Amino acid sequence: MTKDRMIKEMVLRAWQRASDDGKIRSKPDPDKVLVEIPKETVPADYATTVAMVLAPIEGRPPREIAQTIQSYLQGDPQAILEHVELAGPGYLNVTLKPDQWRQVLLDIDAQGKRFGQVKIGCGRRVQVEFVSANPTGPLHVGHGRWAAVGNALANLLCAAGYEVHREYYNNDSGRQVKLLGQSVYARYQQRAGNPVTDPEDGYRGAYVTELAQQLMDRVGDVYRAKKAEECLDFFTRTALDEMTALIRKDLEAFGITFDSWFSEASLFESGAVQKALDDLRKKNYLYEKDGALWFRSTQFSDDKDRVVRKEDGEFTYLASDIAYHQDKLSRGFDLLINIWGADHHGYMARMEAVVLALGYPKEKLRILIGQLVTLVRNGQPVPMSKRAGEFVTLRDVVSEVGKDAAIFFFLTRRLDSHLEFDLELAKRQSNENPVYYVQYAHARLCSVLRQAEEQGIGLKDASQIRLDRLTEPEELKLMKRLDAFPKLIEESAHALEPHRLTFYLLELAGILHHYYHKHRIISDDSDLTQARLLLVNSVRTVMANALGILGVSAPERM
Repeated sequence: MTKDRMIKEMVLRAWQRASDDGKIRSKPDPDKVLVEIPKETVPADYATTVAMVLAPIEGRPPREIAQTIQSYLQGDPQAILEHVELAGPGYLNVTLKPDQWRQVLLDIDAQGKRFGQVKIGCGRRVQVEFVSANPTGPLHVGHGRWAAVGNALANLLCAAGYEVHREYYNNDSGRQVKLLGQSVYARYQQRAGNPVTDPEDGYRGAYVTELAQQLMDRVGDVYRAKKAEECLDFFTRTALDEMTALIRKDLEAFGITFDSWFSEASLFESGAVQKALDDLRKKNYLYEKDGALWFRSTQFSDDKDRVVRKEDGEFTYLASDIAYHQDKLSRGFDLLINIWGADHHGYMARMEAVVLALGYPKEKLRILIGQLVTLVRNGQPVPMSKRAGEFVTLRDVVSEVGKDAAIFFFLTRRLDSHLEFDLELAKRQSNENPVYYVQYAHARLCSVLRQAEEQGIGLKDASQIRLDRLTEPEELKLMKRLDAFPKLIEESAHALEPHRLTFYLLELAGILHHYYHKHRIISDDSDLTQARLLLVNSVRTVMANALGILGVSAPERM
């Protein structure tokens, strides 16, 4: 049980005893007991406003009620409270005895890599679909952010007790894919000496020329005399396979793997798209108008109905998305999480309408929208020319700053907020660089533990260590932050916000660095040395566990 829940139970017991004695008329209600960590200026571990909540119900001043609850809290048989202070209009500020915080070191020692894991998921099945970039070009820096967040979120949900399935939806069908084939065909012909112009709205990046050259190297000029319609399927399929393979390679280099890659084209080949539309038609959620087929999404709070098949018979992206989500829902997941780019914001309402039309509650689907990333170098924007078809790729960023720095920087802000990524800062080996600051803290602790081993000071069994020697304010502060880790996992998983772990790591590293500079870990006092070694080993363990969830390495040397 977390400390805040422990305090809540104590407050409820105090309330119950006061009620039994007739000093409070109301019966205990867990919903009326809020326990929170007070501001740093308040010298207490927790605070509760229960007296102020009860005041209008009891018709009495909150301080009077607070005094009553205070007296019963101080007489709690568990005897784990250092003191209970009445403050302000009726706050109760609670401070635990130091030995309650020292217990966390024993828990971490016993659980190791499992420390922090919670069971709120109860094995429920969650699918996280992320990245899902069109295979018409290399992954750009924005895809990198969504990859980092998706992977960290999946890891976080696993740590919270969910069964997680990671999926990449490969948009390997439709007009954009055909344009890729036409673009590569044009470049191939240009390399072969034919004056074929690039298609209007085609892809113009250097990677298109590279794909054409690879084809030329592989098959020669056998297609030189062929018109586009004679060989476009070959160019499209080959380019598509090459780009998909490149995306896979870039993601693997970024530490990202998926349990499955789902092909959009397979939905058409299997007839799943037509079946999904037929199912909606049977429910009277489709209708014909102006030669097109429309989905009645306004019946589910969308601002207008949406076309699923155009006048020319071509299906829209919504049609295949309907089939895809019908497939996902049929696989029995308790929750679907889609991580999409900023340009999909207007797509949320129609997809929520789709889920409802398919007969499922809207809560089955959570859509997280990622905002854009701006690359800067020493505070100046890095220029990108869309006109020339060039952009900064994920591979470029990882090559320059490294995988760990890229992932950590992508996770330093909420997904729905704009992110400014400073390339030079990400490479800097100084405390200004957040990932360096955290990794260096972990490496420093590993160094201390190595030094102890080299001096013949092995860490004793934790149960034999005198934890009461840990009395410094910085030691108590470290133990409190370590104790907060499981609750952080729970709250971050509930909010679907893995970035909270980066803030936690930065705070923990800051406390650790301050402690390290102020106090000697290894000294002539063997009992104190053992206690401090257990403390720093616990910090090391928690830092490694948190970094692992983020997908960032925990180096032992730097």
